[in-house]
Amino acid sequence: MCGMTAKKNADERAAYLREELTRLSSLYYNLGRREVSDAGYDLLFRELEELEAADPSLVAPDSPTQRVGASLLEGVGFVKRAHEVPMLSIDSLFGDEEVLEFEERILRFLGLDSGDELEWSVEPKFDGVSAALTYREGLLELGLTRGDGAVGEDVTANLRTVSNIPLRLRSDKRKVPALLEVRGEVLIARDAFVKFNALREAAGEQLLANPRNATAGAIRRNDPAEVARYPLEFHLYAAPRVEFVPGEEQSFASYIDIVQALRDWGLPDSGLGERVRGLAACISYHDKIEASRWDVPFDMDGIVAKLDDLSLRERLGQKSRSMRWQYAHKFEPVEAVTILRAIEVMVGVGGRLTPRAHLDAVEVGGVTVRHTTLHNAEHVKALGIAIGDRVTLHRAGDVIPQVTGVSLAASGEEPTDWRGGVPESLLLAEGLSAPESAGEFDFAPCQRAIKAGVTWRYRSHFEMPATCPSCGTSVTSEGKYFYCRNGLECRPQLVGRVGLLAGRAAFEIESIGPKLIEQMAEAGLLHSPADLFHLDREAVLGLDRWGEKSTDKLFRQLEERRHIGVDRFLVGLGIPEVGPATAKLLAKRFDNFDELMQATEDTLIELDGIGPEVAREIVEFFAAKPNQVMVARFFAGGVELDFPDPDSGEGLFAGKTVVLTGTLESMSRAEAKSLVEANGGRIASSISSRTDFLVAGAKAGSKLKKAEALGVSILEEPGFLAFLGQG
Repeated sequence: MCGMTAKKNADERAAYLREELTRLSSLYYNLGRREVSDAGYDLLFRELEELEAADPSLVAPDSPTQRVGASLLEGVGFVKRAHEVPMLSIDSLFGDEEVLEFEERILRFLGLDSGDELEWSVEPKFDGVSAALTYREGLLELGLTRGDGAVGEDVTANLRTVSNIPLRLRSDKRKVPALLEVRGEVLIARDAFVKFNALREAAGEQLLANPRNATAGAIRRNDPAEVARYPLEFHLYAAPRVEFVPGEEQSFASYIDIVQALRDWGLPDSGLGERVRGLAACISYHDKIEASRWDVPFDMDGIVAKLDDLSLRERLGQKSRSMRWQYAHKFEPVEAVTILRAIEVMVGVGGRLTPRAHLDAVEVGGVTVRHTTLHNAEHVKALGIAIGDRVTLHRAGDVIPQVTGVSLAASGEEPTDWRGGVPESLLLAEGLSAPESAGEFDFAPCQRAIKAGVTWRYRSHFEMPATCPSCGTSVTSEGKYFYCRNGLECRPQLVGRVGLLAGRAAFEIESIGPKLIEQMAEAGLLHSPADLFHLDREAVLGLDRWGEKSTDKLFRQLEERRHIGVDRFLVGLGIPEVGPATAKLLAKRFDNFDELMQATEDTLIELDGIGPEVAREIVEFFAAKPNQVMVARFFAGGVELDFPDPDSGEGLFAGKTVVLTGTLESMSRAEAKSLVEANGGRIASSISSRTDFLVAGAKAGSKLKKAEALGVSILEEPGFLAFLGQG
């Protein structure tokens, strides 16, 4: 009997300690309140540890003692999981004018004359690492990185170590949902980062560059115990899934309502968000936060504004990459000054020649910058820069470093140490002869030559070379851009195309990167991207740094990737102007690849979202004999394509092509498009013999006449609504 009483007492005490420690953590991390000293908290924590050690049955999954799990085995990577709701991008806007244009698009979509009454939720856009947490029955079940937005990595064990992420949701203020997904930013405060770096330095560890890089590195470490050392925090910004047991539903009309519920459940947010009315108030909030950006403990690069009304969000929906109801208004960039050492001409995947600045290393907003793009020759000329100038550098949107002009022009004779400061990466290997455009010079310990396509002499001005710096082919100009048209015979283009094919948006072959692709091309194993699927295992094993394990891994991935979705295959082909969104449109439209390769510009333009320029690029790509040979070689290498499932027959417009024209009174054009697509239809932008319906609003013009001539079924607005059961 005494034993039973002792067991009951231990159970009750352990439950109390779990609840109390969780409450104290929530007070400290979410509200900044400290009810007990650190020593007092440690005493309670140690008592719970001792109870659990004495009786392992007392260990609960939400116990504060269970934040650190076992490390991954050496060589084991993180499991990839699909996001139930994709983590899309946010439209980035720069300046008040772009914000006002965004509002105009919103108003047109919703059919409103004024946005003065629209309410917005505004909050800082922290510069951290996005993560998605899933709670089931109140317990933390899953933590994913953003990844590519569709698929993330399972870093649950690492996220459990973040002190202000609750392992169990609080239920004292409101009923906990059966399933909750909350998204937010994982961050390190600037002062905590400085202290953490000091500790690393004292321990002889490598210093970390900045809070964001430190956070990204920590999240993907294999040992949760190591992750727990990092001063990570989590601050919420969205809850895409809130599901309750039938009969216990809670209704939310606005995002602010959801945020309050998340707070009640113990989830942390920055406390800096506000609800404002009208876009002028959004802009005012942006200016206020930007003015105090260094007073806020976390790095941020702008603010995010979201429509607060959830019903309006549902009406607006999403585009291929982002939601229509939110935007990021970026801050003015941070600036620095450094010396321009050289300009190198880089050859891109499509053969475009782009000047690249080499700079003396300088920190800009916490990021060390050594080189940056200069876009094109016309841009370089407009900047008025010369080699040796002190140039002004900033991070556009606090992301991409860019040269904006001359701070102090180079003058006088060449400094005595100038040639010794030319970056090593711009020098040819010993013994290689210099191109005509560059001379040899003393670079200890021996004579070295500058690569082709590099402007490096003190006070010299950049000029685009007449020939490709890689393959020597004559350069052609189109508008303000210059191109090498040697295609896959030009090494950088070959390496870039193979890299594109192996990238995340295409075949996702992680075993090779640019250096290894370059190595294979140098050895004569690759002459086109399709050659990846014709590699000889013994030939790869004969390359430097390729062992049995790495070779087996590569060939295992190649075998797995031979079966691929047609949209990913299209991205991997490197067709100009065809990214993931356009590739998905094409995959849905065509039933087989031969039909797509033979499509005309007129056929392609019918697809809503494909314009004349994109259609022309697609037709020209497949008309080129080398590309036809490459596609055939993919199939000869065993590549098989998966096309999306055909329409199931569900929906009133299932399998039908619909064109919209004129002005609709009861809804916007975008809403009508969404209705058609929700009912299984496909929207086209022009009338043809393949059009099934024309939805004609007021002031319908030439499309109506063409539809009548072709005998296309015409639905005026009342008939369209009646057809859908809404009129």
